[in-house]
Amino acid sequence: MYERLLKRYKRYKKYNKVSEVENKTTSVSGYQKLLVYQRITELVLLVYKLSKKLPGDEKFGLISQMRRAVVSVLSTFVEGYLKSSKQEKRHYLEMAMTSLLELEAQSQVCHLLRYWSNSDHLLFMEKKNEVGYLLYRYMIAVR
Repeated sequence: MYERLLKRYKRYKKYNKVSEVENKTTSVSGYQKLLVYQRITELVLLVYKLSKKLPGDEKFGLISQMRRAVVSVLSTFVEGYLKSSKQEKRHYLEMAMTSLLELEAQSQVCHLLRYWSNSDHLLFMEKKNEVGYLLYRYMIAVR
């Protein structure tokens, strides 16, 4: 039995070559290699940066809502990535896109209340649109 497992492992290593340096420094999961995941993480960082510009009285309002929404986009995408059925994957991708729309509405409030400058809002919208497009394309590919 041990010999069979060892053969499988060797076959796995042969077809799934990963450099030893990469193995030692970071463990990258399958979803972390996807462009859509990388862009979502960039959006998370941007939202956290821009939410620092909001006044302190929004700490339990817009700031927490926006941060929760952007983390929800990331979390539901990852959760959906691990689902085995296509229907479940699509469901989680739709939830991620819904959280993205919620985030867009909150950004419009920030812009209306002049918490963000035009350039901040434009930067946010460009990144949000890119993430939305990639989520949509990923959902199409799942079908």
